[in-house]
Amino acid sequence: MPIERQHRSQRINERPMSEIVTNEFLADSHLHRLADVRLGLLRLHKALLKMERIDYEKVFGRVTAGELLQLVINHAQFGWLRIISALVVEIDEALNGDELATSSDFEALISQARLLLTSPADEEFKTKYQAALQREPSVVMAHSTVMQLLRKDK
Repeated sequence: MPIERQHRSQRINERPMSEIVTNEFLADSHLHRLADVRLGLLRLHKALLKMERIDYEKVFGRVTAGELLQLVINHAQFGWLRIISALVVEIDEALNGDELATSSDFEALISQARLLLTSPADEEFKTKYQAALQREPSVVMAHSTVMQLLRKDK
């Protein structure tokens, strides 16, 4: 029998009233902002993936959607994009996980996204991302959108 995930409002009702009163308003605004950042990161990832696919196909020929998925998972050329994928997964877990995300979870994810796009620690990601920003207008637009969300007032 499949396990059903509790709806957020059901989990809230199980918490002590003092916790709900002190944290709920901020949690909702943080959750909406995280959802927006997630969507922005997905659009950025899509633009980067499209660019990387075009580069790959210039050398190796056209690939199907299934082949592309395998390349994204396994091929070194696409490896640098997995950092964004992993961050999106972390945000998904914060938004939909079994436990409610805390304000510190929110701040950590926003900070992680900001650092990834402005001062990445991974040198390969940094080099390829900067090159993508220089050559692909759709990447610049997606980057700009995410950065606006990350700068948004709390």
